[in-house]
Amino acid sequence: MEFSLSYRDSHSSARAGTLTTDHGLIETPFFMPVGTAGAVKALHIRQLHDEVKAQIMLSNTYHLFLRPGVQTVAAAGGIHRFNGWDRPVLTDSGGYQIYSLAAIRKITENGVVFQSHTDGSRHTFTPETVMDIQRSLGADIIMAFDECTPYPCDLPYAKKSMKRTHRWLDRCVEQYRSTECPHGYTQALFPIVQGSVYPDLRKESAEYIASRGCAGNAIGGLSVGEPAEEMYAMTDLVCRILPDDKPRYLMGVGTPANILESIALGIDMFDCVIPTRNGRNGWLFTRNGIINIKNEKWKDDFSPIEEDGEVPADHDYSKAFLRHLFVAREMLAPMITTVHNLGFYMWLMRESRKKIIEGTFSSWKNVMTKQLMQRI
Repeated sequence: MEFSLSYRDSHSSARAGTLTTDHGLIETPFFMPVGTAGAVKALHIRQLHDEVKAQIMLSNTYHLFLRPGVQTVAAAGGIHRFNGWDRPVLTDSGGYQIYSLAAIRKITENGVVFQSHTDGSRHTFTPETVMDIQRSLGADIIMAFDECTPYPCDLPYAKKSMKRTHRWLDRCVEQYRSTECPHGYTQALFPIVQGSVYPDLRKESAEYIASRGCAGNAIGGLSVGEPAEEMYAMTDLVCRILPDDKPRYLMGVGTPANILESIALGIDMFDCVIPTRNGRNGWLFTRNGIINIKNEKWKDDFSPIEEDGEVPADHDYSKAFLRHLFVAREMLAPMITTVHNLGFYMWLMRESRKKIIEGTFSSWKNVMTKQLMQRI
């Protein structure tokens, strides 16, 4: 994997570059649609490619491990051949999903013992097995095994967890370097900075992660309930420490405003379920703000979702028709909103890149962050 920076914003830390993988080039900054089980809910793979125009997708190690199983994906030739997506893929390590299973998992120094949320069966993830699983799944970017702490989290536990995440990283790196992708292409390992919202811990973790010399670096343990100001403060601190010449990935973030503010802090990569999950519930992101299409006010509004064709969307569908589909509980409704919201997020990334190149990102961002989050 190769990363190169081409442009920088003169009034912030925003930057634009390219990330090259064996499955294609990605322009930064970029957003990864979440295809948990190898597919984005309510979306055909061809729509993700042709209509949404996604450059990369994210899939989840934990879910693919349980269903259909690593052996099945590996036998197909890896995730790209299994689901038909020919562009880059990132797999997360399963750490966040295991964090969310607090009632049915046990964390030890060796790894995590957990129960499947589907059938109650017991499994163990260790740094070594997570590397082996992701090798077999065949993603272009694979994540180190970490523990995501909740918010709030007391200082002693946050420190204990961070230290363990560092020890797990050492084991991940060793296993990664002693193995190869069985499908014949390159995989890049990204470690994850932890430390909750404690500046000293975040600094220590960022320094440790940077010292491992991996191809890129991620920031985890944020967007888990802490105030946005704390998230931005931790992101800013960490970005000032992580290597400038490697991509920075802020995991699980977020709203359009969160993304623009984080780009300004120096983040290159994002993922979040917000555009898809909110879309399936009738919430639409647009250039002028957020629409709840289920509201009565749209019943006789025959205008398109976006008035300006610059934003990819299903422009043939009116607000009134889309509202009707939700009221009638037609399956087409969440399909339309998912395409729209992801298309909007892709537009937001392209527009951010364009403004960085033009040198107008900061002023544009200050206007857009307010505009994008207002309710229409």
